[in-house]
Amino acid sequence: MKKTAIVLAAVLVSGLVLSACGGSTGKTGTTQSSTEKTEAAANTSTGGLDLAVQLGSDVETIDPALSTAIDASNIIMHAFETLMTFDENNKIVPGQAESYDVSDDGLTYTFHLRDGLKWSDGSDFTAEDFVYSWKRMADPATAAPYAADMLSVVKGYDEAAAGNVDALAVSAPDAKTFVVELSGPCVYFDKIVTHASMAPVKKDIVEAKGDQWSLTPDSYISNGPLKMIEWVPGSHITFAKNENYWNADKVTLNTLKFVLMEDANAAYSAYRTGEIQMIRDVPTEEIPNLRDSAEFHLEPRMATSYTIFNTQKEPFTDAKVRRALSLAIDRGYIADTLMMGTALPAANFVGPGISDEKEGSSFEEVSRTNNGGDYFSVDNYAADLEKAKALLTEAGYPNGEGFPAIEYMTNDAGYNKAVAEYLQSAWSELGIRMDIKIVEWSTFTPTRRAGDFQICRGGWVYDYDDPSNMLNLFSTDSGNNDGKYSNAEVDKLLTEARITADKTEHFDKLHKAEKIMMEDAAVSPLVYSSDYYLQKPEIKGTWHSPYGYWFFMYATK
Repeated sequence: MKKTAIVLAAVLVSGLVLSACGGSTGKTGTTQSSTEKTEAAANTSTGGLDLAVQLGSDVETIDPALSTAIDASNIIMHAFETLMTFDENNKIVPGQAESYDVSDDGLTYTFHLRDGLKWSDGSDFTAEDFVYSWKRMADPATAAPYAADMLSVVKGYDEAAAGNVDALAVSAPDAKTFVVELSGPCVYFDKIVTHASMAPVKKDIVEAKGDQWSLTPDSYISNGPLKMIEWVPGSHITFAKNENYWNADKVTLNTLKFVLMEDANAAYSAYRTGEIQMIRDVPTEEIPNLRDSAEFHLEPRMATSYTIFNTQKEPFTDAKVRRALSLAIDRGYIADTLMMGTALPAANFVGPGISDEKEGSSFEEVSRTNNGGDYFSVDNYAADLEKAKALLTEAGYPNGEGFPAIEYMTNDAGYNKAVAEYLQSAWSELGIRMDIKIVEWSTFTPTRRAGDFQICRGGWVYDYDDPSNMLNLFSTDSGNNDGKYSNAEVDKLLTEARITADKTEHFDKLHKAEKIMMEDAAVSPLVYSSDYYLQKPEIKGTWHSPYGYWFFMYATK
């Protein structure tokens, strides 16, 4: 099978998350008055660009601690800034911290904040804001899906997750110094601190407003390049330049409107009329005519799209059933025919572009070498189908006899419905009847997280370049483990990989964990996906990262 480090794009768009969240959708809604909005924009206007973009539909939440959807994270990272961030070359660069030190034993990180940092309301920003925000994320009362994934490396996290949040080893010896003590060395901690969930939030606002704080411009106080000035649920969220941002002089935007649309045809129509200058959801039927256009962009993204089995519900409690369903999928057909060659078939879980131990190495390629081949035979689907039929017989369902009707949940965007219909057809070859349940995106993510499904669409865009970021999704205590998969040996390997200072051991443990997960069919990978989108050629200064983020704050025309 042909493999490339830069993956061609597939459109399981509308936020892969798990991601693939918690909190309100904002539909109870609140907006600034037209006068307030105009005044807010005027206060920040420098004659810059007014830009409208479409990255998805109504978001579930834009609270940094609660969001797991990539479309919402794109909004968050324009409003907030973490300790470290990324530049246009995807290199980690200073954000709110101008520098940091690491102790000789690798257990203590000391971040030195910039002089004169401010919140968007003009109040002082200090290291205590990071202390509060990280403890809030660890607090079980917050129910932050990313808490374990991001903070389990911090000393005292287990106690904090049990309710003693002050046990989390983060401190602020002074206003400009933020200290983090780790429970063990973490070879990728500098990458963790760049994630949107690690952004700070303003204590007095959050405590005064509760879970409503992120729903209105007057309370959505941020520390990044832009600040919210309007939110019309179901329509748009508008941001303006934050004059209190430390690097405000470099921000070229006057306003940035995130247009909330789930219908790709409506988004394309708005793009063609000039109402929107960039759209992420491109109608799939238009792709053949657009691919050679200067407005069409195909960008690498470190991501895998997959099918999630609810392992707590019969008959998916049986690994043989899960393996049979997974083997019965023709991934080559999905990628090459259904998606018109805009994706690569996923023969493993961790895909191309994810590094292994050695410089320039690929975790996926090392897995293939270690295992003597791929987990799925993309070039010989017929053989996999026969294995699937045999496994289903072993599970007690020869030719599907006695197998209950099942339901697959998805949202209707991009290729999602077409993939669902293909799976329906593919599993009928095993004698299995599957019904399709389509729900709106804003409903889809909380339903999936609650485990209120049998099988559903899933996917993950990496938060940082380490295979643990995706494999950790399937640890028992992960807030992003929607299928509720649990394997004590996998948990042990993932923990050992996290706490070791030895890179060789780190990757060896991760390879072993992936192998067990794939043999258990904890998940059924479908394709390795990337991003494609339309953007007006006159818009300059923006960039896209392989983590699925767009950066618009420095756009010009």
